[in-house]
Amino acid sequence: MSRRDFMSYSALGLASLTILPSWVMPDGTKVAPSDRIVLGFIGLGRQGRSDFRSFASCPGVQVAACCDVDSIKRERFRRDVARWQQQNDMNERCDMYEFYEDLLDRKDIDVVCVATPDHWHALISIDALDAGKDLYLQKPLAYTITEGLAVQTAVRHNGRILQMGSQQRSSAEFQQAIRLVRDGALGHIEKVYVRVGDAPKPLDLPEMPVPANLNFNQWLGPLNDPKIHYHPDLCPPVSLDPPEDEKLWGAWRWYQETGNGYPADWGAHMYDIAQAALGMDGSGPVEYIPQGYKGTEYATMKYANGILMYDHPYREDQPDAKGIQFIGDKGWLKVARGYIEASDKSILNKEEKEVKAGQYEVSAPHMQNFLDAVRAHEDPIAPVEYGTSTNTLCCMFNIARELGRPVRWNPATLSFEGDREAAAHRLYWYEYRRPYKLRYCDKRNNI
Repeated sequence: MSRRDFMSYSALGLASLTILPSWVMPDGTKVAPSDRIVLGFIGLGRQGRSDFRSFASCPGVQVAACCDVDSIKRERFRRDVARWQQQNDMNERCDMYEFYEDLLDRKDIDVVCVATPDHWHALISIDALDAGKDLYLQKPLAYTITEGLAVQTAVRHNGRILQMGSQQRSSAEFQQAIRLVRDGALGHIEKVYVRVGDAPKPLDLPEMPVPANLNFNQWLGPLNDPKIHYHPDLCPPVSLDPPEDEKLWGAWRWYQETGNGYPADWGAHMYDIAQAALGMDGSGPVEYIPQGYKGTEYATMKYANGILMYDHPYREDQPDAKGIQFIGDKGWLKVARGYIEASDKSILNKEEKEVKAGQYEVSAPHMQNFLDAVRAHEDPIAPVEYGTSTNTLCCMFNIARELGRPVRWNPATLSFEGDREAAAHRLYWYEYRRPYKLRYCDKRNNI
């Protein structure tokens, strides 16, 4: 018997010990065994733990396993789960894995939650979908345009449910903004201001020794740039004794060799809402003009219907704040986390609230929407096509910026318009480090 077969059979045998006649939550809610959803988590940093806390507040879930390339983070997560299971009178169990393939082999796991660095999103997601798992995937959908398209194909090919971790879709102020724009409260939309933050910069961190608890080669995965080396900012360390959590978000997102900067990190939130309000889910702009090109003050995106979207402050009094302003011929509307405002007070019932640090990283309503979709086997509020189009937009923003000139993209045919240089850009598709390969992808350069 192979190691993989042994692990699979062992998991099946142990899983039978956790089956209960009914699942009882602290509020007395009973969930039939047939409706219970068993979760496995891949990527156990700050976001992965926040996602666990959100799922833990939803009735009818259990956590069976976790995976990370850092052994200390694995043990920290296992302890988090054990405390939750003890508090809720559940059977205590959360198996730990260094390699995600071993977790995917588990037949008792229904849903996989992925909160790894972006360059792993596509490969893990496709393997999970092929293994018959439904998927909660942190934003952005992928690191490149082609990866996003491949994940979309895999979701539909396997008939699985995918929810993007775009939790603003489930927030009241953003839902209200989307509805008002769609209903014509601002009239014809002429332009949109979206502020998300700075673009990625070249990796400038000094190389440092890899700690024994981290499998940095596995962390690298498909990345093939020889300039990438270990630094604790890329993989923020934690401690169990004494307990000490990450002091910063993983800095891999701020460097162009390993991430897409704020245009992907926050663009996957704010551009996502703009796309929804404009009725452009599954589509997107047709031209991207970088800041500075022929005197362009703000990076600009043009839609086929004439709407212009700018990387422009959405509030004059807070130029660096992240948010959106929709401007129509009948007025404007501004929206951000915990904030919504309109030019005409009659447009909305204003409700501004203080947003505490980390509050929006924990979004139980978004998780509950996903769990309901899994049980009903129907698309959730943020399905894969929405994540794909937003991911393409964020990548195109950086492609135009790095090329220093306008780039055109046809969202209907998913192709560049005769632009071979743009089609060769690493954010469209790049050669993986061996032995990694991207499935559901024909490697075409769409020109």
